[in-house]
Amino acid sequence: MDSAEYERRIAARFATFDQDGNGYISREDFSTAAAALCKEFGATARSDKGQALYIGAEAFWQGMAGIADRDGDQRITRGEFIGGAVKRLRDNPERFAEIARPFLHAALAVADADGDGSLAPAEIERALEALDVPEDIADAAARALDTDGDGKVAEQEIVTAVAEYFTVSE
Repeated sequence: MDSAEYERRIAARFATFDQDGNGYISREDFSTAAAALCKEFGATARSDKGQALYIGAEAFWQGMAGIADRDGDQRITRGEFIGGAVKRLRDNPERFAEIARPFLHAALAVADADGDGSLAPAEIERALEALDVPEDIADAAARALDTDGDGKVAEQEIVTAVAEYFTVSE
C-alpha cells in the first residue's frame, strides 16, 4: 500500500472515532457513540444495557487515551492517533481488541434483539449507521462479518474485525 492510501485509511479510522468532527478524539466522542447506539436500539442511558454501554465507552476512551494522548490534554489529535494508537497497536491487534471489548460487548447487548449473544448483519448495519458510517460501507461490512453465511455474527468475530480494521498496517 502506498503512503497516500495508508494516510487515507488512517483519516477514515480517525473520523470514525471523531464523532463530532472537531478534529480530535475525546471522551465526549465515546459518549456520543454510546448515546447514538442507545437511541437507535431503544435503550435508555439508565437501563442496565445503557449503563453498561456508557461504562464500556468510558473504558474504551481510557484505553485509547492511555495509549495515544501523549500530552495529557484529554484529546487525541490525528497526529497522536497515528503516532500512538496506530503505531503502538499495529503489531498487537489483540491489545486493541482488549481495549475495545467492554464497549463492543455492551454494544452487542444493546443491539441484540433476540438476546442470543450474536447479531444479524442487519443489526450490525443499523449500529454502524447510528455511528455515522455511510450506508454502503455499513452494509458491506455487516455482510462481510457473516463469514459462514448463517445470518449471525458472534462477539469474538466482531471484536476481531474491529481490531483488524483499526490496526491497519502501512
